[in-house]
Amino acid sequence: MTSPNTDSADELKTDERMRHILQNSRAIAVVGHSDRPNRASYQVAHFLRTVGYTVIPVNPLLSTIDGVPCYGSLRDIPTPIDIVNVFRRSEHLAEIVDEAIALHIPTVWAQLGVSDAQAQQAAQEAGLNVIMDRCIKIEHIRLGIAPPE
Repeated sequence: MTSPNTDSADELKTDERMRHILQNSRAIAVVGHSDRPNRASYQVAHFLRTVGYTVIPVNPLLSTIDGVPCYGSLRDIPTPIDIVNVFRRSEHLAEIVDEAIALHIPTVWAQLGVSDAQAQQAAQEAGLNVIMDRCIKIEHIRLGIAPPE
């Protein structure tokens, strides 16, 4: 049986880790970024831009989103990436994690409803930070993160 404080201690540790990641990151690749303003991926990416992050759209079906170049895969991005924010279904997560590992991207952040225990384990074993089934926008607001410098 776990103590009543275990869950809150684990949550505090997770909050500290997310705060550290968000405060020390600048470039976020949004995999599955839509060009439709009513989609969550578009709204979250827009929020991330407004609070100061460089957002790099990744969607093989689009060439630009709001005038920003859109890349077909993480491998196509010519600049360093700090976070991969994933808006793809869970069954695609392992492939995205494999790309992140190969490219030495420090953090994989899977949005609400997106998780894969094996992909998470692979990323952790490779030394990546992994956040799953959490919205980066919600957590950014909840944690009161200051804009990146």
